[in-house]
Amino acid sequence: MEVFKLKKPEIPEEPDKVLSLLNQETGILEYVAKTNYPEYLYWDKARYKHPPDITPEEFWALVKILRKYSPSRTRTVITDERGTCFSWQPLPGLDYFLHEVDMNLGGALASMVPDNEAVRKRFITRGIMEEAIASSQLEGANTTRRVAKRMLVEKRKARNESEQMILNNYHAMIHLEESLKNQDLTLDAVFNLHAIITQDTLDDNEVGRLRRDDDSIVVHNTKTDTIYHIPSLERFMRKELRKFIRFANDDLGKEIFIHPVIKAIILHFWMGFLHPFVDGNGRMARAIFYWYLLRNGYWAFTYLPLSRVIKNSPAQYRDAYVYSEQDDNDLTYFIDYNVRKIMQAKREFETYVERKESENSKMAHLARAKYNLNNRQIQLLRYLYKNPEATSTIRTHAQVNDVSRMTARKDLEGLEALGLLVSEKIGRERPFSATPKVAELLS
Repeated sequence: MEVFKLKKPEIPEEPDKVLSLLNQETGILEYVAKTNYPEYLYWDKARYKHPPDITPEEFWALVKILRKYSPSRTRTVITDERGTCFSWQPLPGLDYFLHEVDMNLGGALASMVPDNEAVRKRFITRGIMEEAIASSQLEGANTTRRVAKRMLVEKRKARNESEQMILNNYHAMIHLEESLKNQDLTLDAVFNLHAIITQDTLDDNEVGRLRRDDDSIVVHNTKTDTIYHIPSLERFMRKELRKFIRFANDDLGKEIFIHPVIKAIILHFWMGFLHPFVDGNGRMARAIFYWYLLRNGYWAFTYLPLSRVIKNSPAQYRDAYVYSEQDDNDLTYFIDYNVRKIMQAKREFETYVERKESENSKMAHLARAKYNLNNRQIQLLRYLYKNPEATSTIRTHAQVNDVSRMTARKDLEGLEALGLLVSEKIGRERPFSATPKVAELLS
């Protein structure tokens, strides 16, 4: 396999000579600004932004020097094996982004969701499911979103390794939301989270243990046989993992304030960079991202399946890691990518809520006016309408809605009496499926 190395021109060692370009070319800083916003560009794209009177190489040298000596550049506690720190710099628009996050994702985003505990729970469950599915698909889970969601909704067992990955990730997200968010991170907690994420997908001797040098782990593209990351030696990884845990618990670097969302992104990168396990590192990195945000009160992030947005640009996600590692440990690439994806996820969620509110209002009006149905029954009919091959049982309906089996039985048999569902006894199960009357009601 071939190790991937970024292609870039050499940067002259004499900064004064490069900085003299600022006096020679009027307005050059406007060109430089276009390499930082709306996207933080690497050489492969920045070289096309240069002014007409200087070469791309000269322009890139100026960009690099201005980035390196920017007064806002901040060193992080992350280092590579050579002892070189990773650093980053705030970009234009970051303050506005963080203000939006604090105003909306610290909880106010919930104001978009109807003031109903059951409805809010459904939105949170939807976000956790979508995150579990997409995060697993990023790591190779080969199943469709529809099939995976049916598995989670119907609470059936996984039928293959891909479904097991998704089921594990779902359990991990539930663990974060219900338990781990209230705890400090410890090495045992990290091992336990890894065990949840990799249950029945790894050999027992590889679950919940750190990788060893003789495991020969690399991050590579199996289609092109290209290696994108060679993790550090085990000794360095173990030492840095202790730092990682202290940093995650806000016990390291306390003298410099880092906004919780930026810190969550940094933790996301650091876990992926350390790559402490034989498998499951990407899912671990994204889970730790959510853990830190939930721990710091940004619970509305459970509405936002960030991995679903990342899955639509996996090459950019990979490049954000590669650029940060290979372009002078400049973590700005990874932070910038994630900031843009968080904003995209927020916009998509707002659109989703508006669409659902319109759909649900129309559907609920019809269902209540014609059949006097409750919200649980309406949501079930809507699910079966969108998934024609799906079924529900009394046990599943009770679990999904957190109600007694007697209440679930009343819901389902009530719908059957109205001719909206039909059931059939199969062994011990009694699956209910939709009749054509559901399509007539909801279409």
